[in-house]
Amino acid sequence: MKTIKIHPLDNVVVALSDLEAGEKIPEGDILTKEKISGGHKIALKNIKKGEDIIKYGNVIAKAKSDIEAGEWVHTHNAETGLSENGEYVYDHKVYELPTLKGKSFQGYLRTDGRAAVRNEIWIIPTVGCVNGVAEELAKRNRHLVGGLGKPADIETDRKYESIDGIYSFTHPFGCSQLGGDLEQTKKLLADLVHHPNAGGVLVLSLGCENLTQESFKEALGDDANDSDRVKFLVCQEVEDEFEEGSRLLKELADYASGFKRQEISADKLIIGMKCGGSDGLSGITANPTVGRFSDRLIALGGTTILTEVPEMFGAENILFSRCESKEVFDKAVKMVNDFKKYFTDHGQVVYENPSPGNKAGGITTLEDKSCGCVQKGGSAQIADVLPYAGRVEKKGLNLLSGPGNDLVSATDLTAAGAHIILFTTGRGTPFGAPAPTIKISTNLGLYEKKSGWIDFNAGTVAEGTESLDEAGDRLLEFVLETASGKQTASEKRGFREISIFKDGVVL
Repeated sequence: MKTIKIHPLDNVVVALSDLEAGEKIPEGDILTKEKISGGHKIALKNIKKGEDIIKYGNVIAKAKSDIEAGEWVHTHNAETGLSENGEYVYDHKVYELPTLKGKSFQGYLRTDGRAAVRNEIWIIPTVGCVNGVAEELAKRNRHLVGGLGKPADIETDRKYESIDGIYSFTHPFGCSQLGGDLEQTKKLLADLVHHPNAGGVLVLSLGCENLTQESFKEALGDDANDSDRVKFLVCQEVEDEFEEGSRLLKELADYASGFKRQEISADKLIIGMKCGGSDGLSGITANPTVGRFSDRLIALGGTTILTEVPEMFGAENILFSRCESKEVFDKAVKMVNDFKKYFTDHGQVVYENPSPGNKAGGITTLEDKSCGCVQKGGSAQIADVLPYAGRVEKKGLNLLSGPGNDLVSATDLTAAGAHIILFTTGRGTPFGAPAPTIKISTNLGLYEKKSGWIDFNAGTVAEGTESLDEAGDRLLEFVLETASGKQTASEKRGFREISIFKDGVVL
């Protein structure tokens, strides 16, 4: 199988591998007119200038010149049909989810009843001025690590064998910010402190920043009073921040070491879903594989989160029809319209996407990209819509407001409560979020070339060796293994980063 027609209504097919000129396209009994790279589109019939180009059963572009059957369809002869305006009508649809027997994983059960898949010590700076201190404290106290993150050349007391790692999450903010930006920084950092994968947290402040310790404690709420799990250090108030910080980290490790892995029902899992470095196969292999996984986890009683709002533009209605109520629908519409306003307020068009790498991989317009992107949401009902830096409150599929930027959206997913993040990619990327980040390749070539980046190969679907349902079943088992302690490629390399969404001025 060298090509695929995704939906019966489509007037293009996608090449699953490179094609030479003159090769036969079975779906339309036509011949290619030129060499076509894998992931790119081929016209199934003559398409006149101005007519719709249909893929996934949706309009993904307008022809900007006449296109002949068998011709390559891309940016040279197709263009977006999007505008800043959109009208939405609630047309509720319900799809049946698969039936599965209960599943479990080996995780950590916190005192408040939440599950965790890692038992780590996190250092959270409230301001960028103490980033160096945070990084040095993590480095100096690696001896407190005895689990997954244990360095090979350091002997560790068996007391800490359940501590999976110690990490600092640096950022440039927390001061010289005003209004909404400062509030977003405060809320997102508070969400990270709250994250269950952190068995202990050191909140590190300088002492003169806008994000004061007092205001941060207010944002933390009950977490600020959990003196066993959360410690505070203001560097300007102590003589030696490294000595005092190390003492506090030792206390946190002593507390966190009391947690051991145990069997926990999969219905407690919260999994984030996003894509980056997409290609023409993303919406055919990796993204729908994640969608099958999402449906399966939700059928088990678990929770998934889908973000990247600008990469929903042009495919919103695929999601909106599955909002479980008119109230949820209204929140979803507001989320999309607010993000469009964010673009226009900055003098930008909403369709300034895809990236050069996306285009090289076969994605032509934002509609093309979006229709592939939303495949990660599967077919489940949308239970809730969350603001940026909002926390999951309802089980099932949640939409989360956030940009498409990989690191910003992955941090947003972590802050929302995701234990693990599924990251699909056709081009590859090495980064890692604070939560374990499973990289899923759209094609076999990337999986084989970048074994140090990629964890899971969904290219089997394009190769014809596995159906989407089979790939979804395999991904579910892989996620349960990861939740039970299997390290991701980015974890093995120690890649952990955060990035915070910024909109306003810097003083």
